[in-house]
Amino acid sequence: MNGYLDYTGRDDIVSGGSRMVAISTPAGTYRVWTKRVGNNPSLKVLLLHGGPGITHEYLEAFDSYLPAAGIEYYYYDQLGSGHSDRPDDESLWDLDRFVDEVEQVRTALGLGRSNFVLYGHSWGGVLALEYALRHPEQLRGLVISNMMSSAPAYTTYAEDVLMPQMDQDQLAEIKRLETDGDLDNPRYQQLLTDQHYVHHLLRLPPEQWPDPVQRAFSHVNPIIYRKMQGPSELGIGADATLAEWDRSGALGGIDVPTLVVGAEYDTMDPDHLRAMAERLPKGRYLHCPHGSHFALYDDQATYFAGLLDFLDDLPE
Repeated sequence: MNGYLDYTGRDDIVSGGSRMVAISTPAGTYRVWTKRVGNNPSLKVLLLHGGPGITHEYLEAFDSYLPAAGIEYYYYDQLGSGHSDRPDDESLWDLDRFVDEVEQVRTALGLGRSNFVLYGHSWGGVLALEYALRHPEQLRGLVISNMMSSAPAYTTYAEDVLMPQMDQDQLAEIKRLETDGDLDNPRYQQLLTDQHYVHHLLRLPPEQWPDPVQRAFSHVNPIIYRKMQGPSELGIGADATLAEWDRSGALGGIDVPTLVVGAEYDTMDPDHLRAMAERLPKGRYLHCPHGSHFALYDDQATYFAGLLDFLDDLPE
């Protein structure tokens, strides 16, 4: 998972709609992978995947809905993920630097106020919110999917609501394995699957998880994930770089049409997400009553109908 592909001295690579975009960072210049689907000069959606450190692959569900609606959209593997370069420098896994990366990608792709919609799912929602606060003048619309505006509130929801629903003996074993740093133990993954994933991440038996989801999880970069999220899958670790992230008080300053997506069985508190939409000056809330964190799969019809309605309603 470490190391990186060296594109030094090469022009952007364009193949089948994909393109490597040069990104300037404090540690040097690297390349990130993007792929355009469709062609619509007035509506272009840049997709920010979750993690941090997963890949764009699970977002391939968009292929079943957006092309038929005539929407242009871009897949994008953030630095350190998927097809993008994977520098061996942990100083790069920083929220401010990721926001700057998104701005560089936007510029390279030629997206702007008249056509640019930024979509962020999970960690991508953190990134999208931060981008909207810093570069609102570039956005036509914003989508925050399955991500609360406060990391401490997310962790509190996990502790007060989700953990009490679990088998307490198995929860204790999960916590012990996390304390021991034994995160690659198959037992740890099995406990998380049985007690958490199939209830709140994707409400399907693991053997029925769609191929794009399985590929994304098999390609995760754990170094990025554990630095920014922490070792636990249940909330954000106290030593993680995102542990104190909270933008709830800043939502009123995002004067961009914004869709907030929540789900009944999500790892994120749907009441918090609904309240986020109410606090946004031009907010709209979409609730997926049968969905979880990956509602784009387990409540897919509701999810994409709501997303397409929002995009269709965006002012010119």
